[in-house]
Amino acid sequence: MRILILAAAAAFASPAFAQTPAPAPSASVRAMAAGYKALTVCSALKNAEDAGGSRTIESIEANELIGIYPELDALVREMPVGEVTEDGVSVAWDETMPPRFAAYTRLQGCRILPVGSTGPRWHIDHEGYRPSARPLEEAPVHGNTALLTEAVSGAFGGEFGEGVNTTAVVVLQDGRIVAERYAEGFGVDTPQRTWSVAKSMAGTIVGAAVQRGEVDVHAPAQIADWVSQAYLDSRSDFGDPDPRAAITLDQLMRMSSGLTSDTAGNRTDAIYFGGVSVDEQVTTWPLIAQPGSRFRYANNDILLATLAIDRTFYAHPPAELFGRLGMEDTVAETDWRGNYVLSSQVWSTARDLARFGQLYANDGVWEGERILPENWLEYVSTPSGPQPDGPQGYGATFWLMNRSEGIPADTISANGNRGQYVVIVPSRNIVIVRRGEDPTGKRFDPIAFTRDVLAALD
Repeated sequence: MRILILAAAAAFASPAFAQTPAPAPSASVRAMAAGYKALTVCSALKNAEDAGGSRTIESIEANELIGIYPELDALVREMPVGEVTEDGVSVAWDETMPPRFAAYTRLQGCRILPVGSTGPRWHIDHEGYRPSARPLEEAPVHGNTALLTEAVSGAFGGEFGEGVNTTAVVVLQDGRIVAERYAEGFGVDTPQRTWSVAKSMAGTIVGAAVQRGEVDVHAPAQIADWVSQAYLDSRSDFGDPDPRAAITLDQLMRMSSGLTSDTAGNRTDAIYFGGVSVDEQVTTWPLIAQPGSRFRYANNDILLATLAIDRTFYAHPPAELFGRLGMEDTVAETDWRGNYVLSSQVWSTARDLARFGQLYANDGVWEGERILPENWLEYVSTPSGPQPDGPQGYGATFWLMNRSEGIPADTISANGNRGQYVVIVPSRNIVIVRRGEDPTGKRFDPIAFTRDVLAALD
């Protein structure tokens, strides 16, 4: 029996039964990883410089480039940063191909160029706004200072999520700073990528266009590829109009377009890091459900909403809105063709995000000027149609904290990947900003943190 067992063990140890080595990453995956690193390093370095701060590659690799998408994580760690020049950042990925390059324009951030590009050849002509702004004032806490300090310290000490990496917290009460703290290497002049907080910014940019009378959210979104095809089809003897032409801007903002979404969040890596432009990809997804009949969180819906109002950007680019709010260190980046990537690719400081939240705490008014329509806060915070599962509902580009005990039902939040949160409590005139670089699989609990901060400010 012993001989048989040993023989069997030897057989399974033989090359025929040896574990097959994992296949080497494909060229497309390596190109994507290099694009991820080039763009992240470029944006972190250059946007910090424009804001009057500074970052190091070592800090970026230890924060922004830790615990990213699993299929890219190891590659991004091993790929060294190539050249860092006035024009941008390069990362090599293949001996026979040019390095991936993220091109930089002052006050406009960085944009990843297509695979195979040998360097910056395009200039994106969007004016940079840098108005003088009234600084946020600090004020004594109306409430329990010790409890507030404990809650903020807990955000940095892992009390609201094991293994998370909090980089900044700012709390406003009645429009003034009552708590502020930063991790080592971060500060008031350190922009970070907002990730999907940018979706709520996109909704706000839509709201400003509505206030100017340029946009109707309940009308079909004006997507040229769909509308022109529908027009052509309607004049032909065969074929039907493109059914996507009936999708409204409201349905895009509520994540209920009915378009195909093949992954959670409808990952758009080809746009974010691959060098594919927004207008090349986002208009190609077919319908899979009737518009308005299901909730499916998707980058694509917000990219389409942004594309639908891009005609307004010539006179009123996103930088104009940021400038009016005094968000001096916030940059909305574009793809290499100049399309804004407002589903994710905005870089902003914690203080600037606090200003953004305060606009909603002020019901759309800033320093006496109405920027958003009178009913806009109610509009974005009202659930309509299908809703997501989980602890938060969804309005129009904002998440709703309307299901949590101890938190006022009018509380809304702008949420983003890697732990970005802007929580707004209009009834209490409180804004809570938490920035993070949380690795994949590690989640900060914004509801518990909000509950503790609000308890301290009672």
